[in-house]
Amino acid sequence: MTATEEGIYSEIATSLSGAGLYSADTDGDSEENTWRISTEPYFLSAQEVEFIDRLGQHLLKFYSALNQCYLDSSKGKLPGWVAQYLDAGKPQELIDYGRMKRFKNALPGIIRPDLIVTEEGFSVTELDSVPGGFGLTARLMSLYQKEGNKIVGHENGGIPELFHQMTQAVAGKPESVLGIIVSDEAKDYLSEMVYLADLLRQKGVSVYTVHPRDVIFRENGLFVLDGDSEVRLDVVYRFYELFDLKNIPKSELFLYSNKKGQVQTTPPFKPFLEEKLSFALFHHPALASFWEKALGLETFAVLSHLIPKTWVLDNREIPPYGVIPGLIADQTPVSDWRELFPLSQKQREYAIKPSGFSPLSWGSRGVVIGHDVSSAEWQETLENSLAQFPHQPSILQEFHKGKTVIGSYYRPETGTTVEMKSRVRLTPYYFVVKGTPRLGGILATLCPHDKKKIHGMADAIMVPCATRG
Repeated sequence: MTATEEGIYSEIATSLSGAGLYSADTDGDSEENTWRISTEPYFLSAQEVEFIDRLGQHLLKFYSALNQCYLDSSKGKLPGWVAQYLDAGKPQELIDYGRMKRFKNALPGIIRPDLIVTEEGFSVTELDSVPGGFGLTARLMSLYQKEGNKIVGHENGGIPELFHQMTQAVAGKPESVLGIIVSDEAKDYLSEMVYLADLLRQKGVSVYTVHPRDVIFRENGLFVLDGDSEVRLDVVYRFYELFDLKNIPKSELFLYSNKKGQVQTTPPFKPFLEEKLSFALFHHPALASFWEKALGLETFAVLSHLIPKTWVLDNREIPPYGVIPGLIADQTPVSDWRELFPLSQKQREYAIKPSGFSPLSWGSRGVVIGHDVSSAEWQETLENSLAQFPHQPSILQEFHKGKTVIGSYYRPETGTTVEMKSRVRLTPYYFVVKGTPRLGGILATLCPHDKKKIHGMADAIMVPCATRG
């Protein structure tokens, strides 16, 4: 490694550590703030960036169509089983809340897909409407910005500015006061939310990062302390999961204030928009005409190519003449999930994931890759997932293999740059401003090529995306 490269590494590591976003200590309890540092961003072609930029509008249409699909199903305009799937395992009061007419058109303010880079292009394996990582991505974007690197997202104003614009649009008025409420469950992301809020305050924005217990409830709204003064919040960024509501101090008061219009909240309290099984609904043949009409031909075609085939692991018996739509095992249509038990390692290239409303449904915690485990574990995972339906639905999803690329990182123990065969996940962050999704930045996570699950880990390289020029 040259002195210049060593200096770049030192600057990046020191800056991230100083902001509480990185730790070189791999012996800690969490891997959220530990990864391998590269001195270069991940480069995309102009055509790839253009495609990802346009993808935001397609994904926003998907959320809008999913919202319509669910509400139409709940009213009997579409098959009732759609809403039954999306409501499975959730408390009735939260279901009723999400169906309120006043929130009918509310959609997530941030859209973050997981894009796996494959030999054929991209695969959208998941959508996250309560994402972490955008504060970290904002910091990485600033650190890797240098002559010759065009960091993706800077041309749109970058993440802090677009996050601010999005929350102002949700509030419905300029110069609104923003509260970022971070739960204990999401504590690994607290530092990046504090960092993001600090950036915005430097620009004169009124923003506060708080724990739920520090929010003050009054009959006329939600407040936070600023010194000795109480400041009323106009808009809240909800950085806590809905499955965790029972553990969130004052959560009922947050829901009450939002219902009364005393504060605006994003993402909305709509658990049906946070289910991975929505991809199974997208591929269900009985709903094809709905999706095609609701999305339009272009978006329907794009997403049909990008979203892997997905199925709900529903343990109810299928009639003798029925099959699971589109699921083939050993060149034969599957009519019983037990037919998947004896599949060979090569035949079980699937991922099994908790669908949502569970502490195992985010951060790759509950994901099992079929060809990465033994036959016994594969069968046990299938059996357990089926047994938990409908209390905790899970999905079966085709596994799309990422292509191999060469990444590099600095190894501080030896003072050398090391090349690593990698597979890549891209996580673009779109901020919805007045109905338009705007790309704020893209985080690339490069994992060793022998890893089947690509996510933030100590062995991963994490960098922002850029184009050359």
